[in-house]
Amino acid sequence: MCRNIKVLFNFDPPATDEEIRNAAVQFVRKLSGYTHPSQANEAAFEKAVDETAAAAKKLLHSLTTNAEPRDREEEARRAHERAVKRFGIS
Repeated sequence: MCRNIKVLFNFDPPATDEEIRNAAVQFVRKLSGYTHPSQANEAAFEKAVDETAAAAKKLLHSLTTNAEPRDREEEARRAHERAVKRFGIS
């Protein structure tokens, strides 16, 4: 799976439509092999993004959990720590 697709479930506040669409774009890019589709494939690419985003939104709204919602800032801090450890960046 594409490493750029982030977990969107169980956050407070919930994932935005923009975050869901961005994840859908990354997914369709991975499947198609296109970063930017040609004009001939642009309509099919955008349709796939729209349909994937709709399915993802439906999934996120139908999932349930008893776990406490995740904190976005805490998750970002952890991701930064992992990057520093892995790549030595600050």
